[in-house]
Amino acid sequence: MKLVKVAAAVVNQTPLDWQGNRDRILGAIEEANLNEASILCLPELCITGYGCEDAFLSADVQRTALAVLKEIAPQTRDMFVTLGLPMTYRGVLYNVVAILADGEIVGFVPKQNLAGDGIHYEPRWFKPWPVGLRAEVEIDGREYPFGDLVFRIDDALIGLEICEDAWVADRPGSRQARIGVDIILNPSASHFAFGKHEIRQRFVLEGSRAFHASYVYANLLGNEAGRAIYDGDAMIATGGRMLAVGPRLSFHSFLVTTAVIDLDLTRMYRARSEAFRPDYQGSQQPVVHVPFVLPEIEPAPARFDRAEWEMSPDLKQEEFTRAVALGLYDYLLKSRSGGFVVSMSGGADSAATALLCSLSLRMAAEELGFGALKESLDFIKAAKNADSVEALIGAILDCVYQATRNSGQTTLAAARQVSDAIHAKFHHFHVDKIVELYTELGAQAIGRPLNWATDDIALQNIQARTRAPSVWLLANLRGSLLLSTSNRSEAAVGYATMDGDTSGGLCPIAGIDKAFLRKWLAWMETTGPNGFGPTPALNAINVQAPTAELRPQESGQTDEADLMPYDLLDAIERAAIRDKQSPLESYRQMLALFPQYDEEQLAHWIERFFKLWSRNQWKRERYAPSFHLDDENLDPKTWCRFPILSGGFERELAEMWRAVRHEGEEEN
Repeated sequence: MKLVKVAAAVVNQTPLDWQGNRDRILGAIEEANLNEASILCLPELCITGYGCEDAFLSADVQRTALAVLKEIAPQTRDMFVTLGLPMTYRGVLYNVVAILADGEIVGFVPKQNLAGDGIHYEPRWFKPWPVGLRAEVEIDGREYPFGDLVFRIDDALIGLEICEDAWVADRPGSRQARIGVDIILNPSASHFAFGKHEIRQRFVLEGSRAFHASYVYANLLGNEAGRAIYDGDAMIATGGRMLAVGPRLSFHSFLVTTAVIDLDLTRMYRARSEAFRPDYQGSQQPVVHVPFVLPEIEPAPARFDRAEWEMSPDLKQEEFTRAVALGLYDYLLKSRSGGFVVSMSGGADSAATALLCSLSLRMAAEELGFGALKESLDFIKAAKNADSVEALIGAILDCVYQATRNSGQTTLAAARQVSDAIHAKFHHFHVDKIVELYTELGAQAIGRPLNWATDDIALQNIQARTRAPSVWLLANLRGSLLLSTSNRSEAAVGYATMDGDTSGGLCPIAGIDKAFLRKWLAWMETTGPNGFGPTPALNAINVQAPTAELRPQESGQTDEADLMPYDLLDAIERAAIRDKQSPLESYRQMLALFPQYDEEQLAHWIERFFKLWSRNQWKRERYAPSFHLDDENLDPKTWCRFPILSGGFERELAEMWRAVRHEGEEEN
């Protein structure tokens, strides 16, 4: 046996938080050292933070990152450590992994495949490094190897795949395997999305099997820069078998996962594999020899323990709850806000938002301990005297119900009931007199009284907008973060009042559709996340038909009557926006998915969707930042771009209607 203890460290970093980022890295190094790990993989760009955006281009940022690297290096005695930073070579910027060994910098490996799709924008700042190229970089008068390298420590050969490198068909690991690498390290910054862990797990396992090597994967953790959430995946595999998996979506600032690997075992797999074809002479992969002796260690059992919630039949609900809860906690912490304020309508969206705020604190308390949670929030004055997590929630979370004459007792009771159940502070504001004043101003301006027959949209919107100043005032008084409560389905069709219910500094649920939110609330009512249980008070929300409650009560206003059934709306959105289908293609797909609806009615709904989508891009441009949760995001700043002014699909809709009418004539 040739045994080596390896470690994957996940760290919760913040862009340009030099001291905090350094201290968390040093904490992870210390913990790995205490666990007697010889090789440690830390995430991509963990010195600066991954989400620095155009600040990467600052020469001062690059200099400071290198200075921090030099501060970290002496703390790597008796270890081989990889960690990421931006670096220039001949005036060009690269996304680089620095290699430290026994307290010294020993080389640098730039990323070969840049992430330039979805929310990633790496080609804006970095250039890809050419395959097989080795160079030298000078630091403080000393030359260091820089390029497409592998490293030999003792008799172990170590290669790297940096995040996206492992997602492409021509993986660097396949070239490294041909010269017999023993260990591949993957420092990553891979954002959370539903089901993405399973994809990562597949390429980690397949990499370790196909490359006849051990594979160590370390991802970032937490809400690093505002929109993206990182789940802190840490995996160690060997020969196609998983040895260790770290906890995901943790509230800790860093975590270290270790495993003992047997180099002789993977070499034996390589030796007996008829498919393995070495390429020692033809390889362009330069080897850097590092003076480092691996200690002799004893065998240790593999720890492949997964959290119970990871095996839930309701995994998407669990992931949604924990990802958004972590995102909210980190946002509160890193923005140093005084708490959360939610305009509580008594409907599904605001109830979901408030519930997630409460869960973020409950989950943090469960994992960190109440004392550590309270200490992390010591900048919030209102929380200083809290002696329980329930009291802490009451000090931090304000829910505000703002009534007009069109508000009903049902929504008031539901808002109060849910607020009490989640331990939030509840406020009941009456804003009808303010609405009347604005209505009178409008009547003066146009020289006639306003009425529902001619001024429907204006009368609805003024109620929503009148509610915004009150909650902004409360948020300002508390120094809190005002959360807006629009979901993705509303964003798609602009079913929200700009500067009304869209008001806020963060919109936690704008990345998820209404149909899923309703299912999630039903699940939260009866089941809830593992270890936390249900919230039965949500029944008061779930029994209602969603409504904006802005028209007079006798109108019986509902969201689906204003728009269309939410499950249909979300299906059209996926077809039209995610899959870029035309109105006619969307219509044909909806015919197959929703045979219960009349064909002409389906066409009307599809036309409504495309028209509303086109005319409401300006609203999506102004939405508060939201969390990225899947590949159906509509955020124009990170995922889904569309012109503010467009032709509105007129030609395409006409084509759809010709097909609909032709099919109708054939049936007759």
